[in-house]
Amino acid sequence: MVEQLSEAERAEALDALPDWDYDESRDAIIRTFTFADFSEAFAFMTRVALLAEVADHHPEWSNVYNRVEILLTTHDAGGLSPRDVDMAEKIEALLD
Repeated sequence: MVEQLSEAERAEALDALPDWDYDESRDAIIRTFTFADFSEAFAFMTRVALLAEVADHHPEWSNVYNRVEILLTTHDAGGLSPRDVDMAEKIEALLD
């Protein structure tokens, strides 16, 4: 079973992910990505989907034209877990 992050671990993770916001009501992290157009946004979503499948950890997300919003939380843990932080770091690496 995956453990929920402690307050100290969550604070450390958020410091390491400055572009992600904390959603206290969901104990989740969230970020909106903006691209040049729909094709770029969809290509990004495809790359994230492949990462999610490998990790067996799937984001909650939405897409409107050139924007993709991703929310990460671990339902089995009841909130933010190391799996979410790892996935956020992998998503960030796609942007480099």
